[in-house]
Amino acid sequence: MNSLWKTFLESRSARIDDAGNARFPDAPVEADCALMDLSPLGLIAVAGPEAENFLQGQVTNDVTRLSPGDESRLGSHCTPKGRMLVSFRAFRLDDVIYLQLPRTQVADTVQRLRMYLLRAKATLEDASDRFAAIAIAGECAPSLLASHLDRVPTQDNALTRKNELVAMRIPGPAPRFQLLGPVSALEGIWTDLAGTATLVNADYWALLDIRAGIPTVYPQTRDTFVPQMVNLHLLDGVSFKKGCYTGQEVVARMQYLGKLKRRMYQARVEAEEKPPAPGDKLYSASSHSEQATGWVVDARGNGDGDYELLVVVEIEAREHGEVRLAGPDGPSLVFSDPPYGFPVPD
Repeated sequence: MNSLWKTFLESRSARIDDAGNARFPDAPVEADCALMDLSPLGLIAVAGPEAENFLQGQVTNDVTRLSPGDESRLGSHCTPKGRMLVSFRAFRLDDVIYLQLPRTQVADTVQRLRMYLLRAKATLEDASDRFAAIAIAGECAPSLLASHLDRVPTQDNALTRKNELVAMRIPGPAPRFQLLGPVSALEGIWTDLAGTATLVNADYWALLDIRAGIPTVYPQTRDTFVPQMVNLHLLDGVSFKKGCYTGQEVVARMQYLGKLKRRMYQARVEAEEKPPAPGDKLYSASSHSEQATGWVVDARGNGDGDYELLVVVEIEAREHGEVRLAGPDGPSLVFSDPPYGFPVPD
């Protein structure tokens, strides 16, 4: 965490854990008008005259479609076998392309991408502390931001700038925005927004991602999912028109020649003994097999006594059987489709 931002948050009663995440002890789980710190998210900066070409050959999304200071896009970096090592939100500021992802994934991702640099005229840098990052969510958000921005983003994934301040609108059930900028700029904005919005912890941002059907790959689920399993192709996070990239052959074959057997759903579960977590296995209650039928992608408590999840599950098990957490006798999941839905089969 940026040391100046850490000092500021601690002056606002935050407790910073060993991982550098801010926690506000009295904060509710969620709020209709919510303000939160996004220090759990990190940044990778890719710069240099060949940065775009380099990334274009490594990630699933089309980097050439990133207009400077205009939009953000989801994407992923895969193994040669097409399994996701990381998911991210990419955006371009001037000549630098940023990848936003969990801080816990930054170091390994920088190290792995550097393996592919070879003679490319590009640099990779952990830029997590280059900006502070906050968010505001709720119907209140556009009007509250209007006094701090020249233009509030009106479309999902749109990006606007005011000097060094960056604002991104992120899809969700209600308007929500990320703000990135120097500590000197965000201190005043935080203080102003805190006069109206309710302070919540960053878990709520992850919960809003779950409700929006936006997947995150954590260390526990690295090398587990093909992008289509987590619906990344439905979120414009995979380009099937650009050239080759690491894992492209497998991803393209799945799209055009294969049959998707697993996909990502939203779910709820009551779990009294152990909270669900990314990477937890799911099982079919009707099957006698000890083999898992799926995995938890992400999970967060909602304050109502149960947990909301994104899960990757065998389509057949979802449609024809009961799916349970942690074992065939574990708590049962209640499913729903993500808000963007699924394509109608031909």
